[in-house]
Amino acid sequence: MILLVEDNPNDVKLTLHAFKKHNLVDQVHVLRDGAEALDFFFGRDAQAELKPRDQPKVILLDVKLPKVDGLEVLTRLKSDPSTRSIPVVMLTSSREDPDISKSYELGANSYIVKPVDFDGFVEAVRQLGLYWLLLNQLPPQLEE
Repeated sequence: MILLVEDNPNDVKLTLHAFKKHNLVDQVHVLRDGAEALDFFFGRDAQAELKPRDQPKVILLDVKLPKVDGLEVLTRLKSDPSTRSIPVVMLTSSREDPDISKSYELGANSYIVKPVDFDGFVEAVRQLGLYWLLLNQLPPQLEE
């Protein structure tokens, strides 16, 4: 599964469209803000008992999110042993050097600036999905 954490409804629609076009949409779970993302992994009623095989193969995380920003979500994910090894790709419109530097310092696996044109966006999402779902080798504890 791909976990998409994105607050912009248009970007969610474009991302899902790109995944659908390439038969990957059934493997995408969408969360709309940073608080939802933290609840998904660490919340009281959330998926506290997520088995490693049920965890996302990759998290596509926006930097600028309401409630809890993406950098704080990344910090929490990478500081917890149960989520540390899940790959996190920052998929954002921010080209700001501090956001890029901080993302890598906090453990992001990749930082991708969303292309502004439709075709470029669809192609970037397609490549992301194919790479992280088909080509990337996960650590053994996430494949159990």
